[in-house]
Amino acid sequence: MSDPLVTRREAAQLLGVAAAASRLAAAPGQDICFLTATEMVELIRRKKLSARETLEAHLKQIERVNPKVNAIVTLVAEQAMENARKADDMQALGATLGPLHGLPIAHKDLVETAGIRTTFGSRIFKDNVPKHDAILVEQMKQAGAILVGKTNTPEFGAGSQTFNAVFGATKNPHDLTKTCGGSSGGAAVSLACGMLPIADGSDSGGSLRNPAAFCGVVGFRTAPGRVAHAASGDAWSTIAVSGPMARTVPDVALLLSAMAGPDDRCPISITEPGARFTGNLGRNLKGVRVAWFKNMGGIPFDPRVLSAVNAQHKVFENLGCIVEEAEPDWTGALEAYDTLRAWGYATGQSENVRLHRDLVKDTIQWEVERGSRLTGADIARAHTLRSKAWDNMRIFQEKYEYFIAPTSQVPPFDVTQPYPSEVAGVKMSTYIEWMKSCMLISALENPSISMPCGFTEDGLPVGLQIVGRHRDEWSVLQMAYAFEQATPGTRRRPAIA
Repeated sequence: MSDPLVTRREAAQLLGVAAAASRLAAAPGQDICFLTATEMVELIRRKKLSARETLEAHLKQIERVNPKVNAIVTLVAEQAMENARKADDMQALGATLGPLHGLPIAHKDLVETAGIRTTFGSRIFKDNVPKHDAILVEQMKQAGAILVGKTNTPEFGAGSQTFNAVFGATKNPHDLTKTCGGSSGGAAVSLACGMLPIADGSDSGGSLRNPAAFCGVVGFRTAPGRVAHAASGDAWSTIAVSGPMARTVPDVALLLSAMAGPDDRCPISITEPGARFTGNLGRNLKGVRVAWFKNMGGIPFDPRVLSAVNAQHKVFENLGCIVEEAEPDWTGALEAYDTLRAWGYATGQSENVRLHRDLVKDTIQWEVERGSRLTGADIARAHTLRSKAWDNMRIFQEKYEYFIAPTSQVPPFDVTQPYPSEVAGVKMSTYIEWMKSCMLISALENPSISMPCGFTEDGLPVGLQIVGRHRDEWSVLQMAYAFEQATPGTRRRPAIA
């Protein structure tokens, strides 16, 4: 027997596509950029919209809005238009269409793109043009996405504030005097402004989740190995991952279905196919146990963030969940993350610091230096602490399927400020200390999605994390979708868009 809840949601989705088609018929081109990605794909498949029309609308939006926000730093418009034309020709000939057929995408400027400048936000690589695509880029092309350029990121992705000496800072579209967060800041801003329908990001200590929270979009930190990466540096590291970003949860699921999947070039690749993330996200959540954060081990939070997040407590109760204040034992998680992060920088950036110290920002030099001082005993201790913290969370989630907490400890801050010097009166001693609410989850490898959950009194977006069980991204998407459907007022289009 079919689930009536699923049937209703499927019907609603079909009505949504029909409504989108009607809007476009009434005002051609006007609404294309703020259709959902799932609507765009379906309209293209039904030949109500072409890949060229979709791309033209987004290129016009980029031309109009990007000079104000500096989110897309390399644009390949002519190449993109040629590929959109080929996509339409293939469709006309009856070719099998990929899941992202005709959707414009720009990749984070940490991701290598063959023949297209990839700077890593570094002056060392300001003229670098790779010869090969990253696995992620290959996957997006195979899925039918149209590459339009690259999105801004801090130097080598270090820090949750998007600025670098090559392209400058990316501004928050809700308030151009504020930061968009980072390191996937260009991606988040492009989504919020309707310059892209989907985007990829990467996340070590919150680089997907923080900019999503700051810009009012959705960012999903996936399990390590869910999105494959080629073997380089420490290929077995599980600290940094890639993941999808979009304006809605179904769009994130759509992108993840194309990004995820096994690849022999990645030693930690999860063998489950990306098709796992297609299908209807509807789920009856009655009786599901949800743990509501207390203080995440005593870290400080700005009162404005707490107010916006705690206002959503009733939403989960109204979904039928059993919500209780509870937290796992965080012992050792932050120490382990801190050590392994430094070790990762020593592994990946020592040569750049040695050869080009004058071209590398001080925070990366600091990371490399502290990583280089680590001993074998330090690294062994970090792995031991992390293993215990991971098991603490596993045991905790035998009772609670989800853990809910703020994404970031602060709302967006001044774009000229490299990082917050204090949070709720507590001094921050390093450039990343204000991101502990994300780093704790990164240390444990749990999938975590940042959802828009409201605004401060001065109109700045705030994000809420939904953390799921080990490698259970589908369950996280289901809860995120239910939350999204229940909170339409938590999303707002930036005025400049």
